[in-house]
Amino acid sequence: MASVPSSSSTGTSGLHLPDSARELVKILVAGPFGVGKTTLIDSVSEIRPLHTEEHLSEASVSVDNLAGVRDKTTTTVAIDFGRISLEGGIVLYLFGTPGQERFRSLWADIAYGALGALVLVDTRRIDDSFDVLGLVEETGLPYAVALNTFPDSRHYTEDQLRRSLDLDPSTPMVTCDARDTNSSIDSLLALVQHLIARHRPETW
Repeated sequence: MASVPSSSSTGTSGLHLPDSARELVKILVAGPFGVGKTTLIDSVSEIRPLHTEEHLSEASVSVDNLAGVRDKTTTTVAIDFGRISLEGGIVLYLFGTPGQERFRSLWADIAYGALGALVLVDTRRIDDSFDVLGLVEETGLPYAVALNTFPDSRHYTEDQLRRSLDLDPSTPMVTCDARDTNSSIDSLLALVQHLIARHRPETW
């Protein structure tokens, strides 16, 4: 069950940290183009999210694969940014990463200082997730996988998905609806719990 944010309601423009803030944690929200990263950050952020989106142009058609996302008209060209306060004084700073190969050069800068990543996967386009998972693993970041559901999402067993994505048995994998606040929070909590299990409390 989702943990209700401990500060103001999501989507407000307030910038002040809650008095209960104890640990500030940088988290990447990663995934291929059109998987729902911007939507997830929008659904949970307690501040007005920062977006660096531009409209897709005719020139980008030759480099951005629109298969499965034909209705998409914009793309993130730098980062999305949001913030959410969880119970226990943990505040997550969420950095959404561009999903296209042409923005790969930004990855190291965006990933710097992050403690982990939530990788969104679209089961209609599983192959599109391989490059992003590879980037996350190259940086050594622990991560959780969130299967973002769409009306025409394909259904696979957990074993099938884990084999297809080549996930370590300890890597959390959850199903989410990036449009739904509680569902998105549950996905972030799965990652936070994974990070806590990997680190001694005094390192937080």
